[in-house]
Amino acid sequence: MNFKSDNEAPAHPRILDALIEANRDFATAYGDDRWSRRLDDAFSELFETRCRVLPLATGTAANSVTLAALTPAWGAVLCHRQAHIHCDEGGAPEFYTHGAKLMPLEGDHGKLVPPILAAAIDGAGTHGVHNVAPAVVSITQATECGTAYRPGEIEALSEVARSRGLPLHMDGARFANAVAHLGVAPADVTWRAGVDVLSFGATKNGALTAEAIVVFEDRFATGPLDHSLEAVLEAMARMRKRGGHLLSKMRYVSSQLLAMLDDGLWLDLARTANARAARLAEAIDRHSEAELAWPVEANEVFMRWTPEALAALKQQGFEFHLWPGHDDLARLVCAFSTTDEAVDGLIAALDRAIP
Repeated sequence: MNFKSDNEAPAHPRILDALIEANRDFATAYGDDRWSRRLDDAFSELFETRCRVLPLATGTAANSVTLAALTPAWGAVLCHRQAHIHCDEGGAPEFYTHGAKLMPLEGDHGKLVPPILAAAIDGAGTHGVHNVAPAVVSITQATECGTAYRPGEIEALSEVARSRGLPLHMDGARFANAVAHLGVAPADVTWRAGVDVLSFGATKNGALTAEAIVVFEDRFATGPLDHSLEAVLEAMARMRKRGGHLLSKMRYVSSQLLAMLDDGLWLDLARTANARAARLAEAIDRHSEAELAWPVEANEVFMRWTPEALAALKQQGFEFHLWPGHDDLARLVCAFSTTDEAVDGLIAALDRAIP
């Protein structure tokens, strides 16, 4: 019974159907196919504003290409200390940016907070050229703790960033799960709240391998950002190619993204995963020993329990990750394909352990 990661889940049948359809004949290469050409309009409809979309195969590439387009080599990316770009991407952001520094900041529940962010930006230039220059702020939605930023929280961070000339990037590897939990329009937690560029994740949510950089056009037409839309788009396109992520048969990525958006599949799958996680959270919340480390607001459940108890669960066939550096903290991830039987089995194992 696998609760290790939504990366280990299968692809949804409708994704496979889309791939079969895209495979029927020849198509123009390198993103000039009919599927890829539809992405701008499809995402613009979803987000209720004009979007420019670059499809890619991995979230690491989406994040790294975006940050490299917004950050000079002598710049700094301000992020949470638990951010995926800081802890889990093997230095790819630094590699793509040719050495820009990631500045990890504190914040409860995996979230940046305005006072700490403002102090970090304002204090970074006190030593002139001896300091890196703050260049972009990056937040994760849902966070690495499985929590979700509210629109007002994003607006406050955007105000701190934009008032100092910095764009705001959102790593949305589990964006669908956050939107499903919050019950808001996608626009409300992106460009309306001040996000300039979104890394839109689909792979964790039932795609085979499909991610997208979503650039909100109007965000670059207003405010004090020192970035022109066309310059950013050209930088992204060239870095995508130079970094080996301009796939010749891009239709297989783009067709998955379109299938995800079709009839709201992306949200349906996220709601299913979230519901499974919520059931686990309820069982842990009533447990006499195990406890939730953070609120469950997406499809990840972080459970604190004794190392011996977690080892016993693994011996019973339950697969999950121990959080790095903690032998008493388990991460349990639900996917759209996590079955009720698997959830029931884990709940039963928890209940049996209650004295």
